[in-house]
Amino acid sequence: MCLLDEVVSWDSRHLRCRSASHRLERNPLRARGLLGIACGIEYVAQAMAVHGAIGAESSGGGAVRAAVGFLAGLRDVRMHAPRLDDIEADLFCEVHRIAGDAGTAIYSFSLNAEQRTLLSGRATVVLDAMQRVSP
Repeated sequence: MCLLDEVVSWDSRHLRCRSASHRLERNPLRARGLLGIACGIEYVAQAMAVHGAIGAESSGGGAVRAAVGFLAGLRDVRMHAPRLDDIEADLFCEVHRIAGDAGTAIYSFSLNAEQRTLLSGRATVVLDAMQRVSP
């Protein structure tokens, strides 16, 4: 499931994506015809994944496998709207990698439409967690 339509801008610490999928009746996250604001977490999680993938691709030469990330925690999440499906403007996901190393990444994020912040917070992503588990 890909909810994002376009990468608008990015660098080693930041990524901005655009999406119009919140308006689609066939959006896979809709429940009883509605798309609640908490579904915005999936939008920003996908933006973080894209940021990691672009970073891995641009830092290596040739075919580079991006680390698989697992959303391990959310902090300071603020929801400024009840739902997404009634937002007429496109959504813009902004993610900023504020800390991290080879095993983790901490991002601040926001989901916006026009000049309005709909969702914001911080996320911790554990990278390649399955390789860290001993059998």
